Amino acid sequence: MPTVLRNGPYRFFFYAGDRDEPPHVHVERDKDIAKFWLDPVRLQNSGGFSRTELNRIQKLVEENKPDLLRSWNEYFNG
Repeated sequence: MPTVLRNGPYRFFFYAGDRDEPPHVHVERDKDIAKFWLDPVRLQNSGGFSRTELNRIQKLVEENKPDLLRSWNEYFNG
């Protein structure tokens, strides 16, 4: 489960078993977790985050989308 980005309290990562799904990233803080599709960026599911915090996380995903997609491709297709 490689961590591909850390930003403040958030850890962005993939699960090794995610290979057969479209590119996405999981984000966690403490016990809260969310999953965002990367192309286009949109929330797939979440547990525990407030709407305000999800908006903040989505902005981080959008800002880092090129690097996240590159990390996805290197991990799953490299």
